[in-house]
Amino acid sequence: MDATAPFASRDYFLLLLLLVFARGMDFLSTWIATPNLALEGNPIAKKLGWKWGLLLNLLLVVVLARWPLSALVIATASVLVAARNFQSAWLMRSLGEDLYRDWYLERIRETPITLYLFCLAGNTLLTAGVGAALIYASHLRLLLPFAIGMGMVAYAIAVALYTLLAVWRLRRAARNVERRQNAFANGKGLTPETWARVETRSPDKIV
Repeated sequence: MDATAPFASRDYFLLLLLLVFARGMDFLSTWIATPNLALEGNPIAKKLGWKWGLLLNLLLVVVLARWPLSALVIATASVLVAARNFQSAWLMRSLGEDLYRDWYLERIRETPITLYLFCLAGNTLLTAGVGAALIYASHLRLLLPFAIGMGMVAYAIAVALYTLLAVWRLRRAARNVERRQNAFANGKGLTPETWARVETRSPDKIV
């Protein structure tokens, strides 16, 4: 479990290639879905942008390739995230980031929150369950199943965390729209400039 791959060794380069592929798929799927990062659910990745995000990830893969366990965990989680992104990336790209966000917001508003959270739990907990089974089967001795299991659990946690964050932002934005409509309906006539100071930006969709 504590083994390391010597720098520039065969194992190091194999792990490096695996990490580059996995992180590359994550970047590619995100770029197809939201080239302007308007739908990016990870606030850190969104703040870094493509240039700094790419540089940071290149540094990370070069470092993490020395530790097989960490490399396999990150690679597994990245591939699963990329697969999830590709599932909806075509729809996001075809509709456009703004239109997709508006459409998604409308679907969230029309769905009971309990139903949405139940389906999210089914998605993430079932995935995490498979990962937990792999971890248990490894008995903390076999690196490959343990690392894959850890990667699946990390993926499930990331999906749950960023999806809940996106839903919270969506519901907050929906309340702001509702408040604005009520204000004008009640004759308050608040100007767009006034609302610009109190409204928050539209929420993000995790990718």
